[in-house]
Amino acid sequence: MILVADSGSTKTEWKIIRNGNPEKSLFSAGINPYFLTTDEIYDLLKKEIPEISGKSFDKIYFYGTGCNTEAKNSVVSEAIGSFFSSGDIFIGTDLLGAARSLCQNDPGIACIMGTGSNSCYYNGTIIAANVSPLGYILGDEGGAAVLGRKLVSAVLKKQVSQDVIDLFFNDYRITPADILEKVYMKPFPNRFLGQFARFISANIHVSELQEIVTSSFDEFIVRNILQYPEASALPVHFTGSISFHFRSFLEELLKHHSLKQGKITLSPMDELIKYHITNLDTKK
Repeated sequence: MILVADSGSTKTEWKIIRNGNPEKSLFSAGINPYFLTTDEIYDLLKKEIPEISGKSFDKIYFYGTGCNTEAKNSVVSEAIGSFFSSGDIFIGTDLLGAARSLCQNDPGIACIMGTGSNSCYYNGTIIAANVSPLGYILGDEGGAAVLGRKLVSAVLKKQVSQDVIDLFFNDYRITPADILEKVYMKPFPNRFLGQFARFISANIHVSELQEIVTSSFDEFIVRNILQYPEASALPVHFTGSISFHFRSFLEELLKHHSLKQGKITLSPMDELIKYHITNLDTKK
């Protein structure tokens, strides 16, 4: 019996595989060792997924945002090791999880578009190249936080129509002062900004909102995907809520840049389960 977890900025999906068959998913908040200590992660798990506390697994695979150094991986590994009855724990980046999900054992360009964004060239075994995502202030082009940041900026600077401005404040019942406080004074401003991608999706018929999506996706392609020489010949895959719900814009831009479209999935988990069943006991 193995356990596979995929953790993004907002939520973590946990999936038990018993005798080669996946069971029902469990969910907890996102786990990022840059923001949470080992004790805080343990307490989060105890509160949100108590039903599998202490369970014994042959192997645990945890793929998470922020799991990119040995020190940060240890923060997560120690919490998971204490919460579950298992000493065999693999910690990898959420990008590796996405690459294994999207590409399986084949080479390709794997991209994440959720709250944040990321990309890599995966050679079928490992991540062979990665353009740093840099976070929602310096990068994360195409991610929900950047879409939200562009929308909020346009609303506050009155760069969209008054109808859009009125609709925005009517929907969210917040003031400009509230927005500035949450962005500059409160924790997790990326999650706060990311929520406004839903407003864009709900009103995507508005040309000004279409432009926010199109410009962000084009920036992602130019500043990330086109930096991989292999992108001209390999399929370009995407996973995450933003790529899935705005896929028509993405598909059009991939054609514009003469790129080969691969999979576009809402979540990595289903295909990640397939990867681990196929490669059971053959890979770390």
